[in-house]
Amino acid sequence: MPNIKSAKKRVKAINNKTLRNKMIKSNLKTTLKKADTDTTEESVKLAIKRVDQACAKGVMHKNKAARKKSQLQKKLNAAKSAE
Repeated sequence: MPNIKSAKKRVKAINNKTLRNKMIKSNLKTTLKKADTDTTEESVKLAIKRVDQACAKGVMHKNKAARKKSQLQKKLNAAKSAE
């Protein structure tokens, strides 16, 4: 545990950021799993939105976000063409 006041503040700030990142990642994973199992227009749209939010918050790299969105769209198009 740090003794210096500014170091104590940094520890608190890092803990808050860690909690925020965990919340965003957890929500993202849940949404992606739902979109994988239930490939409907609404679920994929929501998943893409969550991916964009995670990318904007810095939780996910922009190239990974683009890759995920592309994969989701591919699955949606395949499901549409199979109908």
